[in-house]
Amino acid sequence: MKMKRGADANSSRNAWFLGGSSFLNDAGGDMIAPILPFYIIALGGGGIALGLLSGLREGLSSIFKIFGGWLSDRVGKRRLFVFFGYFLSFIFKFFIGLANSWQHLVWFVSLERFGKFRDAPRDAIISQSNHRGKNYGIVQMLDTGGAVVGTSIVLFLFWKFHFSFKTIIFIAAGISFLSLFPLIFVKEPRFKKTRRSLIKGVQILDKRLKYFVFVVSVFTLANFGLYMFLLLMAEQITGNIIYPLLLYVLFNITFAAFAVPLGKLSDKIGRKKILYAGYILFLAVALGFVFLKSFFYLFILFPLYGLVYAATSSNQRALASDFAGDMKGTAMGFFHMATGLITIPGGIIAGFLWNINPDVMFYYLSAVGLVALVLLVFVKEKKI
Repeated sequence: MKMKRGADANSSRNAWFLGGSSFLNDAGGDMIAPILPFYIIALGGGGIALGLLSGLREGLSSIFKIFGGWLSDRVGKRRLFVFFGYFLSFIFKFFIGLANSWQHLVWFVSLERFGKFRDAPRDAIISQSNHRGKNYGIVQMLDTGGAVVGTSIVLFLFWKFHFSFKTIIFIAAGISFLSLFPLIFVKEPRFKKTRRSLIKGVQILDKRLKYFVFVVSVFTLANFGLYMFLLLMAEQITGNIIYPLLLYVLFNITFAAFAVPLGKLSDKIGRKKILYAGYILFLAVALGFVFLKSFFYLFILFPLYGLVYAATSSNQRALASDFAGDMKGTAMGFFHMATGLITIPGGIIAGFLWNINPDVMFYYLSAVGLVALVLLVFVKEKKI
């Protein structure tokens, strides 16, 4: 059903304000994310610990994402859940700075991600739009723009002032607090509340959505938060922490720059075509880290990996929302929960293989990515 122009304009403004909150939260979050691999090593962790951190960082929080989406359908309010989610993330960032062992770090990072139950209500707000690809792209662009700013701040603080990990984390928490303010200006679109239970709501979801969630889950088994291992590999190749942080900035700049154009393109030519390109590029990048291990090639592979994210991240959510139906919060919560939970085994398996040999890990990721690409062929797009 087409929306009125005024309503669609509101949805675009909502995308910018929701993206603004995401920008500020990620500016703080991505002051922390690129130093986590080095922080956990400094606290005595190894490959398994890093894989556990990569998986649990998204996996545990994903259990709550479906509840956030379903409750927003049930209560008839979405912005409230988005606000509370950002508030929780702000609080637990301080606890990350208090960690004194890698086990504590893993749990505090996982608890901080519980705030991600905001994702399904936020995506449900965005889904009430004619131009979902573009609007998801706007949020993704601002989200990743925050990551660029956050990582650039970390790079400067390390290079100029030699700040400790803990000091940087406390500064990051303060910046994340600002993410609460743009939410004041979000105009919540009207929608009909549901009386359905969570189980019933999941049962009646579109079968095409369930199959697509399965496909994305397989892809996520390979692309589970891989950047932590890539940063560690870059540090091993370059011999210092500054170049990996610079590469992470480059990754996020590429991600941010192409998120909106590829989102708009998916609105025009279809989401599957963009996802095909993203999945194929992932295979090339994974194999690239096997055969192209030099300082020069890192500056090619990291931006290409950013392009993978630009093609897949927001467009996977947009395609899922195309199948969402009336229970948009529940549908997007189901999507986030399933694809998030798979990061736990994904990270643990990758960490185990990394300890054996990084090349073995990348061959494995390539094989899983190829399976996901084949499964994507059978996804049936819905005309919008």
